[in-house]
Amino acid sequence: MLFATVLFVVQSLAAAAFAGFIGALVGIGGGLILVPILSVYLGVPIHVAIAASIASVIATSNAGGSGYLEQRITNVRLAFFLEIWTTLGALAGSIIALQLNSQMLFLVFSGMLFYLSATLFRTRGLDEKKLLSEGFGSVKQDRVTSYLGLRGDYFDVAERTKVEYVINGSLPGGVISFLAGVGSGLLGIGGGVFKVSAMNRYMNVPMKVAVATSKFMIGVTAATSAITYFAAGKLDLDVLAPVAIGTTLGATVGTWVMNRLKARNIKLLFVAIMLYLAYTMLAKGLQAWGIGLPTPGG
Repeated sequence: MLFATVLFVVQSLAAAAFAGFIGALVGIGGGLILVPILSVYLGVPIHVAIAASIASVIATSNAGGSGYLEQRITNVRLAFFLEIWTTLGALAGSIIALQLNSQMLFLVFSGMLFYLSATLFRTRGLDEKKLLSEGFGSVKQDRVTSYLGLRGDYFDVAERTKVEYVINGSLPGGVISFLAGVGSGLLGIGGGVFKVSAMNRYMNVPMKVAVATSKFMIGVTAATSAITYFAAGKLDLDVLAPVAIGTTLGATVGTWVMNRLKARNIKLLFVAIMLYLAYTMLAKGLQAWGIGLPTPGG
């Protein structure tokens, strides 16, 4: 029994470290990776796995978020602006949760993810081109981003240069963040993939800044959800302890590695994760019509 307990701790620690590392690289919580491993391969009840994953996001957000803040990559003003939209979306999602067909919503969000992943793949080399031409700093701001002073700079280790950028596209960025909040409140999906895509694709935010800013934001959302799971008695400390430690270690390493990678490589990894999530949501949506697609652990 002791061996089984030790084995579980080692396995969950390793899985959490991997999830935290990938999450820090692309600006997501890591639950997309961690929950299936805990529930399918390690035998943890799904609600306990989700609760542990959400609680661990707070740890990984602190580790990853503080690391990116220390490197001066995170845009805090942008984070607060988008978090307002996300919070409103989450409230709307929770209100309409019982009024709409969840299968149809899975299909809608799947379509959005497929579209966003395609656009990011097509623009995978755009960051490097903008860095060479100083394109991130030459766009015209809209009234909202200008009023809020949404601009910034950071030192890109991989490119060995200081990157200055100005932010625009407050409306499309806000709308997509709102939809990310709706998805979080309605379907229980993470909003990081939507927010990173919105910032980079529509708001002229460098990919690394988008990742760092998303990592800063997800801890706020996770804290609210974690309180709910704690009140419901779903937080199992035997699971949470190794998961929290593992994700913290993984996120710490991930924040160090991220700024040393080319933006193109970060985008490709991000697109792969988006496609996985889009396919999973498509499979869930098609179940209503009796169409079964193979899914991991399914």
